[in-house]
Amino acid sequence: MGFELKNIISIKDFSKEDIEYILKLSEKMEPIAKSEEKSNILDGSILGMLFYEASTRTRLSFETAMKRLGGNTIGFSETETSSATKGENLTDTVRTVGKYADALVIRHNMEGTARYVAEMVDVPVINAGDGAGQHPTQTLLDLYTMQRLLGDIEELHVALIGDLKYGRTVHSLSYALAMFGVKMSLVSPQELKMPRETLHDLAAAGVSVQETKDIKDVLANADVLYVTRIQKERFPDPQEYLKIKGAYTIDSKLLQGSEAIVMHPLPRVDEISHDVDNTLYGKYFQQAFYGVPVRMALLKSIIK
Repeated sequence: MGFELKNIISIKDFSKEDIEYILKLSEKMEPIAKSEEKSNILDGSILGMLFYEASTRTRLSFETAMKRLGGNTIGFSETETSSATKGENLTDTVRTVGKYADALVIRHNMEGTARYVAEMVDVPVINAGDGAGQHPTQTLLDLYTMQRLLGDIEELHVALIGDLKYGRTVHSLSYALAMFGVKMSLVSPQELKMPRETLHDLAAAGVSVQETKDIKDVLANADVLYVTRIQKERFPDPQEYLKIKGAYTIDSKLLQGSEAIVMHPLPRVDEISHDVDNTLYGKYFQQAFYGVPVRMALLKSIIK
């Protein structure tokens, strides 16, 4: 079985077999990601990095992934260093960089941008996050983390916690978990519930979903607590953000007696206490590392 997708835009474009292929290949990439082995499979290839929104882990792990495979990167990590400051539109930028690179990675604050860009260029396009839309490569590394640490994904109970309305990571992840028939609990304030269309899609897929405002309702049974930041930058009204800022804080005391692992796409603000970092619960830094082999697997699969 091969991997036929040209672009990585939405997890909805993946079949379960596509996901399993990438997860299996990621495991083969791990020794290279750890510098235990070397690879020049993408020697001479260039990855264009177009980050219109801030990024640390996604951007740096893509750069690392490309260079671990012998390739190189070009691009910008803030629009102030590009001709966007001179008024150049997105289309002209991507058409230009698409002529320089063998694939493009783009992050943008507008939902749907990555799919639009894929229609404008001839090279493969990877969505590194489009507003409150999708973040498919984060989902793949999340699944890889669960598989590596807990085994069979299909047997898990995953609780998604925090900003489920604007959080693109949980939108993508919920669709992927549905493909594996995972039991899901959704924990959020009323104002940040999972979008209705996503709930409808999950129900149509036959997925068991429990919604609650109280994190204590899921502590006893969940295998994974997937915590997300309440994103100030997504709120149209700052006062609404202030009302629910800090709605959940997970600390080591709360976790006592739980057998769950705690994951987070990062960055965090105050939703996970630092006293969780060095416990057996906290797996978010390991999760961040797994972004490298997973993105290596994706780059190897789409750059021909």
